[in-house]
Amino acid sequence: MALKKLKFSFLLISCQVIFVIIFGLLAEYEEPAQAKSRKGKTPVTTMYPMFQDVHVMIFIGFGFLMTFLKRYGYSAIGINLLLASFVIQWALIVRGFIHGNVMQGGKFSIGLSDMLTADFAAATVLISFGAVLGKTSALQLLIMAVIEVVLSQLNEHIGLELLNVVDVGESMFIHAFGAYFGLAVARVLYSDNLDEHQNEGTVYHSDLFSMIGTIFLWLYWPSFNGGAASGGEQYRAVINTYLSLVACTIITFAVSSIVDKNGKLEMVHIQNATLAGGVAVGATADMPLNPWGALVIGCLAGLLSTIGFRLVTPYLSYKVRLHDTCGVHNLHGMPGVLAGIASAVLASLSSYEKWGDSVFVIFHGRAPAFNSPEYKHYHNTNSTWEPGLGRSGVEQGGYQMVALIITLAIALVGGTITGFILKLPFCDRPDGDSLFDDRVHWNVSTEGYPSGVVTNGERNGINSNDEERTPLI
Repeated sequence: MALKKLKFSFLLISCQVIFVIIFGLLAEYEEPAQAKSRKGKTPVTTMYPMFQDVHVMIFIGFGFLMTFLKRYGYSAIGINLLLASFVIQWALIVRGFIHGNVMQGGKFSIGLSDMLTADFAAATVLISFGAVLGKTSALQLLIMAVIEVVLSQLNEHIGLELLNVVDVGESMFIHAFGAYFGLAVARVLYSDNLDEHQNEGTVYHSDLFSMIGTIFLWLYWPSFNGGAASGGEQYRAVINTYLSLVACTIITFAVSSIVDKNGKLEMVHIQNATLAGGVAVGATADMPLNPWGALVIGCLAGLLSTIGFRLVTPYLSYKVRLHDTCGVHNLHGMPGVLAGIASAVLASLSSYEKWGDSVFVIFHGRAPAFNSPEYKHYHNTNSTWEPGLGRSGVEQGGYQMVALIITLAIALVGGTITGFILKLPFCDRPDGDSLFDDRVHWNVSTEGYPSGVVTNGERNGINSNDEERTPLI
């Protein structure tokens, strides 16, 4: 035990020292924040409120959402805080090398936009954390975070910079990537004693705590999808996300009751599937969907996610041997794929005649090339778009699909390799009674600590009205 403590503490201290050195050598404030800059207006007044919303989602929303496990609440919130704090620093460094001037001998800057994207990177890792919740040591999670941040940021660079695709709410690059990376890790780490484990389950108050996370995420999701946009596109992103979430919530409640043999609601559906509308609309949030379109996407997301919890999760567990603790496949994976497909369809149907200048603002790849006949025809003194690649709508839609496929490929391959790394003895993989148990990492009071075996809970595909833990498939 002493060796494990020393390894974990040594890794944390070593990484933090390395971060301090790298920041000292290569990081600087964004120009408006520099001491010598006397600019009156800074991004703080316009961007900080939405950044703070996202910040609350990362540290409260994701943390409390994962407190449903009756014996893993400390770890859900505490390790969530640790991972997010670690990833924010690591992501700023990785993004600095990818997007900054470090490779040319310069430095990378840190401003509000960088803080926002670092929080997005943290969200990616926290989604993967949900797939392996209770089945990994803190040491394993830190190693996973180091690898995943590099791969996710490279994948985003390929999509946004090289392929010129659009994903304003990062449904593909955060939600789908994080989900399938985590699922690949979970598949490699699968063991026979995971299903029906006595420590895995909920109690009344743990589900209430989890709903706190749900409500925070639900309320602030429009800022998540719209935080990286601006102008009218940001306004649309907020409205579309708002509408998608409310429609998703209605469908989730309805379908949850329908799929229960007694017509009752299942808490795991309400905690998770009600949020799927925010994921599913993310890649198209800044597009002119029309209000009814946002509602339709929300309805589809609620249906897909709830059915996923009822049927897909137990199938993956009992047939594919893939244990998904939080059901990230249903909340982030499938809705993220739906978002990518929706973005391809919308891109294919987009036209200047229907969308006006917005089509070139949203899809830089669709904007006419400089001095082309189309550029001279569409561009005027009031235009706010920059010259682009001159793609057709169908071509842009094809690139959106290619980006989705690449995202899934990198996530699955990268997650599989990472899973095998995490199986090395050095990583202190928990097993047996140490699974889903806070006492592995924390000093826990015995008073009030839940005991007893799990007899119900649909989170792993079990009907909450059954007394025995029997599979649905």
